[in-house]
Amino acid sequence: MRKLLFFFLFLTLGCVAASALERQSNADYHARREALARKAGGVVVLMAPLEPMDSVYEFRQENNFYYLSGSTVPGAALLIAPAVDAQGETPARAYSEILFLPPRNARAEKFTGPQLGADSPDAARVTGFDRVAEMSKLPEEVARVLSSGGRPLIYTDVSSQGEATSSVQALDFLKRTNSFVFFQDVKPMLSSLRTAKDTGEIALLHKAVDASAAAHLAALKAVKPNVTEYEISGLMQYEWTRRGCERPSYAPIVGSGHNSTVLHYSEDVNTMKAGDVVVIDAACEYSMYAADITRTLPVSGHFTARQREIYDIVLGAQQAAMDAFQSGKSFLGGTGDTSLDKVARDYIKTHGKDLHGQPLDQYFIHGLGHYIGLHVHDPGDYKVPLGPGMAFTIEPGIYIPEENLGVRIEDDYVVDQDGKLIKLSAAVPAKAEDVERAMAGK
Repeated sequence: MRKLLFFFLFLTLGCVAASALERQSNADYHARREALARKAGGVVVLMAPLEPMDSVYEFRQENNFYYLSGSTVPGAALLIAPAVDAQGETPARAYSEILFLPPRNARAEKFTGPQLGADSPDAARVTGFDRVAEMSKLPEEVARVLSSGGRPLIYTDVSSQGEATSSVQALDFLKRTNSFVFFQDVKPMLSSLRTAKDTGEIALLHKAVDASAAAHLAALKAVKPNVTEYEISGLMQYEWTRRGCERPSYAPIVGSGHNSTVLHYSEDVNTMKAGDVVVIDAACEYSMYAADITRTLPVSGHFTARQREIYDIVLGAQQAAMDAFQSGKSFLGGTGDTSLDKVARDYIKTHGKDLHGQPLDQYFIHGLGHYIGLHVHDPGDYKVPLGPGMAFTIEPGIYIPEENLGVRIEDDYVVDQDGKLIKLSAAVPAKAEDVERAMAGK
């Protein structure tokens, strides 16, 4: 036990103070913990990652841990134990939850600011947990709930490759004290819970999308021949940062000319040339929630006839997917009649040709969309139809290296409680004529 305590003391020296994120209500996080307890039917233990002692970058909490706790403390842990009915001589156990916080470190706080500790009088009120305890109490509390009934099973962060994770490593003491305890991966359950967003999450996504949209509007006015890609990237990051966003959702992509055909081009080092198009795939996180928006612009301010043809086909494919959407029936992926991916792909296949007279669907080389949330490619259950609370992208694209011509149009959507598809990023012009008008400052 003493060695375990020293282990936690050593690894939590670099803890930072709680950040100024716009946090949801404690009731929202509590409801998620209770939902997970019901779904798991067993004890859940999760560890937050540790901040490296020599870290020079801002700490970002692990998504699942934040989803359940709203805590940004590195090296924290949580325990959730579902209610258990009485069995024989084993009494019933009520639902319980504990947040474990690392001991405060006065030296570290000179660098990072004040740190919330378990001994803080308002720790339970601030965090919303039924109980807050010091990290050294974790082993005995886990042993206590395991001995009070239920299955000898702990749901935690188990690597899909079988590698040890911070959670499993911290719980290694259980293997030495109880050979009947088994670990099972909690991530599939959390992915299922995170598929549909609650009202508070959607509000944060709105803010991420709105700030990202403002950055795209600024880029529309700044793209011109002889401007560098990194100038546009820098401008956009300035625009969303001054609106309270903490970081990009991903490495911004500003790819002109041939780079427009490279899906994840992120060097952003070239100078934009007249006659080319530029694909701008850039968005930000607001309070941990990520937007994802892409627009394709003509560097000269006007599309050529061929660029306009390809652009309109991509936009038409996106519109076809939107028109085909049915709440409770449509899927992002798949190949059946309910697949929005198939709708968009069929549209591209039946509209336009390449320079050799071949259909253009061979140049649509990625999926139609993905969930968004605490991660730009948020985990979720793709086997269930799209419905209320689900937030995702629709992003068809055509990339023709032979013509140095790539076009992607990506928008963010959410399904409201009535099953209506809402385009969150509608403020960013999408029609070719509207793009040209905005670039001209009209």
